[in-house]
Parts: sequence; structure tokens; C-alpha cells
Amino acid sequence: MTSEVQAAAASPSGTGAPRQSIISPSLFAFAIFYGGMVCIAGVLGNKQVALGPLAVEAGIFAFLMLVITSSAVAELHGRSTANRLVIVGFVPLVASLLLTLVVLGLPAARDMDPGRLEAFETVMGGTPRIWVAGIIAYGTSQILNVGIFSWLKRDSGRLLWLRSGVASVLSQIVDTLIFITVAFYGVFPIGQLLLGQMLAKVVLSLILVPPLIYLFVAIGRRLDETGPGAA
Repeated sequence: MTSEVQAAAASPSGTGAPRQSIISPSLFAFAIFYGGMVCIAGVLGNKQVALGPLAVEAGIFAFLMLVITSSAVAELHGRSTANRLVIVGFVPLVASLLLTLVVLGLPAARDMDPGRLEAFETVMGGTPRIWVAGIIAYGTSQILNVGIFSWLKRDSGRLLWLRSGVASVLSQIVDTLIFITVAFYGVFPIGQLLLGQMLAKVVLSLILVPPLIYLFVAIGRRLDETGPGAA
């Protein structure tokens, strides 16, 4: 009898049917945004941009968005949820890579401009070694970012800017070490490239991440306060 009452109480209609879990508006929005950034990061990485004396591959901007998004999810919904977001992020990442291989393997239309075709193949035709490096670096650095961010929360309390900045800097250093080593070690000397990329990513992390994490957390809280299911 007790189990029947509990089952009925778990159902909004009292029919005994299990209540469906509802994803929060902020988590839904951040998950969609996160998936888009995962897919575009590799494409943007084909361009090197000059930021004063620093040179950095443009994919860093998308990866910083990933860091900010996963940190915001960890702040609002906890470490385990943020880690699941990172793991689920492998789905669009791998799917986009496989779809790229399929498209590259299909013959181009006869009337397609040869210059456009060559440019497309140059941008999208990365080597398998670079793709593997990107997947490994993504997973390791994002899990590390969530872990450091959540661990610091126990000691730093409300210092959101400090937690986000430290976690971003350390995870981006690891990301650079893994990606450049796996992708280019033995192809050419990587010492200068490593130092340059690390310096650029540390500077960008310190400048961009702290203010943006406040913005993302504020947006997330606003979505949860005004979205479906809000009290």
C-alpha cells in the first residue's frame, strides 16, 4: 500500500505513472551552444590571427567558449552535470569529423569552381593525426577545467572570477601541450610553437574568461527563473 501511495505521489495526475524529468532552460540552452562551439572550433583553427605581438590559432576563441560554458554549467548544476556535458560533446565532435570525411570523399560537381574546391579541401582536409590530437586535447582539457573549477569552489567560495580564470589557464596549458605534441611532434620543432600558443591562451583566458563567466551564469539564472517550470 505504501509503495502505491508513493507511486501516485510521484505522478502529477496521481495515476501512478512516473513523473518525467524536465531539463532546466539554462542547461538546455548551454548544451545547444556547447555543441555548436565543439563543431566550429576545428574550422576556426585553420586561421592564425595576430593579437599584437601574439599569434594564435582562431579556434581558441571557440574553445574558450567551451571552457566558459562548462564552468557555468558546473556553477549552476554541479560538477557531475558539467562532466556529462563534456562527454556528450564528443557526439557532435566525432559526428562532424565523420561527416567531413564523407563529404570530402564524394566527387565534386563538374561546374564547381576549382578554386573554391581547393580552398574547401585545404580547410576541411585535416590529417587523421590532427583530428585525433583535437579529440584527446578536447576531452582532457575540458574535464580538467570542470574538475579544477569545482575543486576551487570549496576553498574560494564566491570568487567566481578567480576560479574560472585559474581553471581556464591551467586547462588551456594542458590542451596546448597535448594537441601540439600529438599533432606535430616529429614533424617539425615544436618548442617555439608551444611557448607562443601557451602565452597567447593564458593571456586570453585571463582577459576574457572572468567577465564572460559572470555573464553566462547570470544568463543561466535568468533563464531558470523565467523559463518553464520556474516557481
